[in-house]
Amino acid sequence: MSDSVRIALVQMSGEREPGANLNKACARITEAAAGGAKIICLQELFTTRYFCQTEEYEPFGHAETVPGPTTGVLQQLAAEHEVVIVASLFEKRAKGLYHNTAAVIDADGSFMGKYRKMHIPDDPGFYEKFYFTPGDLGYRVFNTRYAAIGVLICWDQWFPEAARLTALMGAEILFYPTAIGWAMSETSDEVRSSQLDAWKTIQRSHAIANGVYVAVANRVGTEDKLRFWGNSFVSDPFGNVTASAIESGEEILFSDCDLENIGFYRSHWPFLRDRRIDTYGELRRRFID
Repeated sequence: MSDSVRIALVQMSGEREPGANLNKACARITEAAAGGAKIICLQELFTTRYFCQTEEYEPFGHAETVPGPTTGVLQQLAAEHEVVIVASLFEKRAKGLYHNTAAVIDADGSFMGKYRKMHIPDDPGFYEKFYFTPGDLGYRVFNTRYAAIGVLICWDQWFPEAARLTALMGAEILFYPTAIGWAMSETSDEVRSSQLDAWKTIQRSHAIANGVYVAVANRVGTEDKLRFWGNSFVSDPFGNVTASAIESGEEILFSDCDLENIGFYRSHWPFLRDRRIDTYGELRRRFID
C-alpha cells in the first residue's frame, strides 16, 4: 500500500490590504482542497506585502496574536475541508516584541502550535531584524493527521543545521514558507539565474542529506524594489524536483508525496546511520580560528 499524501503550495502575489490577501488565500485553500490536497502551505507573511524592504513603524500595526483572528478564520476552513494548513504570520507576542511565525492547523481545525523563525536576515531590501525577534521555541515537528511535518521559514532554508535537527525530530516533509526574489536593480540574467539556482540547490540538498520531502512556497510579483521569483517547488527525498511553479504568476502547486520513499532512500543512502555525532562538537562554535 502506498502511504501517499497530496500537498499543495499556494504561490500568491501580495495585495496592499491584508483583508484582500486573507480572502485570496482562503479561496486558494478551498481550491487546493477541491484538488485533493491534504496539507496546504501558504507563503511567508501571506496577509501583507513584504514590508521588510524598509525600516518603518507603520507595519507593526499589521501584527496580531497567534493564535488570533487570522488563525481563527483558517481553523474554520481547515475543519470544513479536513485539511492541514501552514500559515506564516506577523506575530505580536507583547508590546514591542514581535516574531515571524508559522501557525500549524490540523485537519480537524485544531491549532497544533507554532514555529518562530530562528534565523533573521538583515540585508538591503530584507531588514527583518528591525521587525522580528529570533525564535525561541526551537525546531519543531507537528504530527498532523496526514504526516509528520516540520516548518522552517525563508532565511532558515539556507542553514543545513535547521533542516537536520527538524528531520532528526521525525519530520517527513519540511515546509518552507518563503518571500525571496531579485532586487529590481539587478538586471544581469546570469546573476539572477545563479541566485535562483543556488536557492533551489541548497534546499534540494536538505532533502537528500536528510531523506525527507522538501516543499517551498514562495510569493510572486513585484513589490516596490523587489521582484519575487516564484518557482515554488517540491523535492523528493533524493533531490528530484517533483513539481515546480512558474516564475511570473500565481499558482497552486500540487504534489503527491509517497512517504514510503523516505525509508527506501534512507536505507539505500544511509546518511543518518553513518553520521559521526561524536565528532561534531565544534559546530557549537561561531568560527574555528
